Amino acid sequence: MRHKNKVKTLDRTKEARELMLRNLASSIIIYEKVKTSQAKAKAVKPLVERIITISKKGDLSARRNLLKIILQPKAVKKAMEVLGERYKERPGGYCRIIKVGTRQGDGAQIVQIELV
Repeated sequence: MRHKNKVKTLDRTKEARELMLRNLASSIIIYEKVKTSQAKAKAVKPLVERIITISKKGDLSARRNLLKIILQPKAVKKAMEVLGERYKERPGGYCRIIKVGTRQGDGAQIVQIELV
């Protein structure tokens, strides 16, 4: 039984789920908007918000912490140099989820998650 377990499993094991969310977060940072399912978007949104909050510090410690979370160095570079400066004055709420429609094959809700 999963009473009071808040983690969305997304029908994956822990390792596969974490890697999928880290890759999705780096794609959101690089491309600034991605179409995905609603469940994945809701699961990755806190991770992207945390990454941008860390990148706002702009020091070496923040860069090293981002390298632990994000696997792509290109995404870390963009988060530190571009997004950290862009959201310097914003206290939070860096992502927006917009509903697009349903997927043809299985009827899943498709959304577009983008940076504000």
